[in-house]
Amino acid sequence: MDDQLYLRQLEAGVDFAVRDPMAASMDNFVYLLGDRAARECLVVDPAWDIQGLLDAAAHDDMKVVGALVSHWHPDHVGDAHGVMFGRAVEGLAKLMALNPCPVHVHRGDVDYVRQITGISASDIHVVSSGDRVKAGAVEVECLHTPGHTVGSQCFKCGNALVAGDTLFLQGCGRTDLPGGDPEEMRRTLHERLAGLPGDTVLYPGHNYGDRPHAPMSEVRRTNQVFRMTDAAAWRRMSGM
Repeated sequence: MDDQLYLRQLEAGVDFAVRDPMAASMDNFVYLLGDRAARECLVVDPAWDIQGLLDAAAHDDMKVVGALVSHWHPDHVGDAHGVMFGRAVEGLAKLMALNPCPVHVHRGDVDYVRQITGISASDIHVVSSGDRVKAGAVEVECLHTPGHTVGSQCFKCGNALVAGDTLFLQGCGRTDLPGGDPEEMRRTLHERLAGLPGDTVLYPGHNYGDRPHAPMSEVRRTNQVFRMTDAAAWRRMSGM
């Protein structure tokens, strides 16, 4: 499986969107996950420079056959209307124009994704926790991890966890935006993710750490959010 699994981590402003200072300032990671033998991959959170992402896949002789959405925020799915950043951001709508494919979104974030990107209901494949999406013979498991948004999800593939804005190497996604919920985030971290094997490698949605990825054993040891096991302490830290 390790030889068959294709995983490429791409950083905005470095590997794509290199002439976009806003993209570079956001430090987004986009991921390509798939099957080397079948030459098929899924793109996780396509935004900012869709042609650049498709070119990166094509350079590796991979075809994008689907998109995985960790959550609805425009730096991860695009913003067709310029509502959030005051300017349009390329994302799922551009992907549907250039490379039509199913967009896998947790049911909790579907309405937000449609509103902000303008893609149609027929473009979206609604997923629930435990559902699996395939690229070739490689399966990616969707894990519902609410807290940052209602429908936030992580993607487990082999020993990789692509976490969007649920969990960073240091800290976790903020919970004060629409759909955020501090208590759900606490449950996600301490009940849904804390039990993952220590050799699971965390791949976050932003380059906010001193390295691009790290094993969960290290993240649990060094990330303060895992030291806040007491519910009352968590509420104090979250300002609840």
